[in-house]
Amino acid sequence: MSDMRAALYDGYGSPEVLYEGTLPRPVAGPGEVLVRVHAASVNGGELMGRAGKVRLVTGLAGRGWPKRTGVDFAGEVAALGSPMPGLSTGDRVWGAMARSQGFGSAAEFVVVRPRQLALAPAGLDLVEAAALPGVGTTVITALRDKAGLAAGERLLVRGASGGVGSVAVQLGRAYGAHVTALAGARNLDFVRGLGADEAFDYATTGAADIGPFDVVLDTVGTELGAYRRLLAPGGRMVSVTFDARRMAASISYILGSAVFGPRRVRFFSGNPGHQLFAELARLTESGAVRPVVDTVYPLADIAGAHRALEAGGVRGKLVVDVRASQAADLS
Repeated sequence: MSDMRAALYDGYGSPEVLYEGTLPRPVAGPGEVLVRVHAASVNGGELMGRAGKVRLVTGLAGRGWPKRTGVDFAGEVAALGSPMPGLSTGDRVWGAMARSQGFGSAAEFVVVRPRQLALAPAGLDLVEAAALPGVGTTVITALRDKAGLAAGERLLVRGASGGVGSVAVQLGRAYGAHVTALAGARNLDFVRGLGADEAFDYATTGAADIGPFDVVLDTVGTELGAYRRLLAPGGRMVSVTFDARRMAASISYILGSAVFGPRRVRFFSGNPGHQLFAELARLTESGAVRPVVDTVYPLADIAGAHRALEAGGVRGKLVVDVRASQAADLS
């Protein structure tokens, strides 16, 4: 059996624990799809996993090493473990690892079930496409399914220039909402260009200075109470992250907010399937959503990609191209 290159780490720690190593190339069994990965994105959950902050998910130290990173991917079908309607070798696809699989998409090949992928949008470069599956399906779930965002409603996107936020601004506009974006001062024109009707500097604009809103989408995880108070009667708030420094307090607040009835803070852990990936492809092909790629890193510099996301200030997504030889700034 031949080997493949993959992003690995042998112990929890800083980004420097990551390296490009080799593993046996997986083989698709019956009902499985072998995907030749062109690129994967870097997500916040992977940073927490690598740092050892979610060991109940990643496993106890010293067990199951080396560990892997990467959740979503874009690539092409390399092999089918058995015939599958609608899929053929060579098809361009995108998707994500199942929650039960954990991390591992930052590699030359992955094996997934067909429910974990869909055909990638026509005409979109697969490296750029890798910026969308994780965050795009998260935003669809948050705005459409959890918040029920309707045309004409007022939407606040907190953290609007980041991976989730940059898609939320675009989709909020596509759903017909009035979109207000909170972002850093240097990113205000950027988020307006994505479709925000209004944009404010989070450093100089407090929660008391804006509102009310029908829907608040929070990608930051702090001050949840202050932003929940911005909701109009019947308003809904969805948070897609925890404050890693105060995780227990954040979880307690979200659970306790249920006493507020319809104005509670909703939270969910993404495990998207075929229908969400297919809907995201439709929205992308229609022009409602486009990928926002800050920088593309080669697999050999996976540590640099994690380091950059931890440093903050990223516009959109960081993407790891398993075939690239050097980083490329696409901002």
